[in-house]
Amino acid sequence: MESQQFSGLCPNSSWPSIPIGKKPFSIKFLPFSSYPSNQPKNLKIHSVAYNPINIAHKACYSSRNIVCCSRNITLETKEDGFEIRRKKLAVFVSGGGSNFRSIHEASLKGSIHGDIIVLVTNKTDCGGAEYARNNGIPVILFPKTKDESDGLSPSDLVTTLRRLEVDFILLAGYLKLIPVELIRAYRRSIFNIHPSLLPAFGGKGYYGMKVHKAVISSGARFSGPTIHFVDENYDTGRILAQRVVPVLANDTAEELAARVLGEEHQLYVEVVEAICEERLVWREDGVPLIRSKENLNDFT
Repeated sequence: MESQQFSGLCPNSSWPSIPIGKKPFSIKFLPFSSYPSNQPKNLKIHSVAYNPINIAHKACYSSRNIVCCSRNITLETKEDGFEIRRKKLAVFVSGGGSNFRSIHEASLKGSIHGDIIVLVTNKTDCGGAEYARNNGIPVILFPKTKDESDGLSPSDLVTTLRRLEVDFILLAGYLKLIPVELIRAYRRSIFNIHPSLLPAFGGKGYYGMKVHKAVISSGARFSGPTIHFVDENYDTGRILAQRVVPVLANDTAEELAARVLGEEHQLYVEVVEAICEERLVWREDGVPLIRSKENLNDFT
């Protein structure tokens, strides 16, 4: 019995900066008779990328309407001619930008299949902006204020990022609320890292050392960084990844912050690796998941 084929573009996507391929992606499945009898027959595929792919796998299965395949996707698949292009990244910072530096260093080493092509900041004299200039990365001031007339308006920022063909926006210690114009232009393409296990200790006013002081005073036994999608509010977007660290009995806010920050650097790099390699998928209920690089049947 011949294999059945399902094809189509991902639904409900509106990414302005990523060109739509001429052909839809397709994934071949074994006949349904080859699957356990409890497998659903109506498979739904959710993806975050418009890039066309065409991948034939020897064995696949469906779990909670997520398509999982037995063979890894590499950056270059010779048998079907598909190659994942390097992604263009914009990073937003307000301070020292240690996460920005970690991501940039990983990109230079080749572990991230993407390049930081612009830095956006509301403080041109911050450490992150200085690092960008020293490494030849253009710096954009946003937002425009009375004191900073060189800053861009929200519409100008969107226009600039589109002109640069930015694929993903990474917030790394950026303390300003992202304008709705940018969120609508880059739907499901803006990520933020927060130094607590959201939804706890998040929202307006929870940033920097204030978060760690609140965690310790609450008596929480665990904390850690969260990477989430950005929506119109502070720290309320869909959670994509978390890493747990212990809160020790005699911790100070500074000690806890250092422990969490070490995990932030590693976690953010891993997530950026995944989104640049297009390993992000969406469960039917809207929960984002990351496929394991070693085995696409597993999720991290």
